[in-house]
Amino acid sequence: MARAGYENIMVVIPVYNHGATLPAVVEAVIAAGWPVLVVDDGSSDEGLRAISDFDCYLTQLPRNMGKGAAIMAGAREAQKLGYGRIITLDADGQHDPDDAVVLAERSAKHEGPAIIIGARRMIQETVPKSSLFGRDFSNFWVKLECGLDLADTQSGMRLYPVKELLQLNPGRLRYDFEVEVLVRAAWAGVAIDSVEISVHYPPRDERVSHFHKLKDNLRLTGLHTLLIGRRLIPWPHLKLVKQSTPRLREQLVVRHPLKTLKKICRENASPAGQAVAVWMGLFLGALPLIACHTLVIIYVTHRLHMNKVAAVAASQFCAPPVVPVLCIQVGFFMVNGRLLLDLSWQKWLLEIPQRLGDWLLGSLIVGPLLGFVGAGLIYWFSSRLQAHKKAQLSGH
Repeated sequence: MARAGYENIMVVIPVYNHGATLPAVVEAVIAAGWPVLVVDDGSSDEGLRAISDFDCYLTQLPRNMGKGAAIMAGAREAQKLGYGRIITLDADGQHDPDDAVVLAERSAKHEGPAIIIGARRMIQETVPKSSLFGRDFSNFWVKLECGLDLADTQSGMRLYPVKELLQLNPGRLRYDFEVEVLVRAAWAGVAIDSVEISVHYPPRDERVSHFHKLKDNLRLTGLHTLLIGRRLIPWPHLKLVKQSTPRLREQLVVRHPLKTLKKICRENASPAGQAVAVWMGLFLGALPLIACHTLVIIYVTHRLHMNKVAAVAASQFCAPPVVPVLCIQVGFFMVNGRLLLDLSWQKWLLEIPQRLGDWLLGSLIVGPLLGFVGAGLIYWFSSRLQAHKKAQLSGH
């Protein structure tokens, strides 16, 4: 029986060798009044036998295809059963099924389709530090890719609109699915929102996880590289939700140019945001983008939602002659094994194609290193300044 008021929502639980924890999770979801669909992702522990008598739907994938594949299979099955939204939660007992109603309530506040993320309150002592770092690292890249400041882009407890999820048809179907679907949904105009949920992390020896630190981190790295590259290409994204009103940014530009300037200066102005923008400004500033550095920097920072003012300002430190000459010397040394000490016209003007090649090669070394130095200094200074302001405010 569906929970009253949310008859079009089904809970989907992807499962892979979670036989020890699955019965308690399914039982709790049923007790909370939600229809349940368990999707077995090619498990080998015969865990489905333990819930064969439960009042829930079951479906199995022919082999282990990944968590994303299981969620997509669950979405297709839910659509066949007449459900318009699904709430996913992990089978390891990490999530509290009672929190599903919190996601449903937040979804009801949106007029159109929306993905609601259950942002985990990761405050337990048993929370692995790697999980905290992974969450923050993922949040950082997602913000660059789609401009959304989300609290937990790796949470497995989410509410998805079924129709839009299936239309997105994401290509990544393992742990990288959950990041890709957020970014592509944002590009498609689907609203993305967050609401806090509780989370349970058992002690390390009781924890069940199938995250492969090497393989899955490599998949995530490849995914973020792909998404960043796609974001930089000025080609329209698939749109699933049309915007009925002009964007706020466009309104500000036309009606309030001074507010627009302030908004540009404050965009992503956190210590980390400024540091990343400075790195990008120094990296691009070191490249041989003759006469178009500023245009390229503004374009890249705009597409990646970075602080344009910080990036352009940082790039000025790469103005001729010091940084270009340094790049040329590094590039020349990498090719010839010695420095270019010949300062004749022949070497520096008549051999321009060779010097541009040296400049490009050297900038790929000098630019990132210079960027890290600048970003580190800006992060340190900005963090201290921010802490000082907070101390002053708390003092009053």
